[in-house]
Amino acid sequence: MEIAELAVPRPVAPGRRAAPLRRAARELLLVATLFLLYKVARMAVAGRVSTALANGESIWHVERLLHLPDESAVQHPLLAYDLVAHLANGYYAYVHFPATVLTLVWLYLRHPAHYLWTRRVLACLTAGALALHLLLPLAPPRLTALTGLVDTGRRFGPTVYGPPDTDTLSNQYAAMPSLHVGWALVVAVALVAVTRGRLRWLWVAHPIVTLLVVVATGNHYWLDGVVAALMLGVVHLALPMPAERPARESERDLSPPALRTRAR
Repeated sequence: MEIAELAVPRPVAPGRRAAPLRRAARELLLVATLFLLYKVARMAVAGRVSTALANGESIWHVERLLHLPDESAVQHPLLAYDLVAHLANGYYAYVHFPATVLTLVWLYLRHPAHYLWTRRVLACLTAGALALHLLLPLAPPRLTALTGLVDTGRRFGPTVYGPPDTDTLSNQYAAMPSLHVGWALVVAVALVAVTRGRLRWLWVAHPIVTLLVVVATGNHYWLDGVVAALMLGVVHLALPMPAERPARESERDLSPPALRTRAR
């Protein structure tokens, strides 16, 4: 005989109830600390302006040898429309970090295994980028006269950088790789992996738009984004993505059993 009996809820101790919030706060603090360390470490390469400018010209010539599109071909249409340029600058300034944090929070709550993978990949990618910044200081196109590109942030706003000579908050001569593109790729890969249906591929629009924005605003060369993608590929090989659990199993874990059936 099968008898369905109502499960009596047990009182949850205040400490256990607050534990998930403490873990979430700790994880958020870890991500914020990583970002701040990235900002501080970038300043370690400040002062190598002449080397960074020379490297910028070299990257420009290499791109032309590789027959990559001229960055100015992306920027020039933008200069004709103040509002579009302003939106592009805003995307560069305000989407990068919040989009990454929101993705991490959602993965932490719904897909813990993929959250851990994403956090580790971001940490490895950022560490590799810092090492490359130290080895190869690089002026962005907007600071390299040879490119002919303008600083759209200063012309149309908003801008996240001050004058390079007096900017003490960031090192503007660390363009390669583009962590804007790298982090956007990580976000897209993680979200495509944990969502279902054809519309999940729309997440890929985030790194595509990011790449166009960083080039159009004069903040990065094409190769900065290419190198970021290659570095992510290497990290992905070292840290394989966890397999997604079947949908039925996930639903069973998320739905608390109010009724239990016990066979006698």
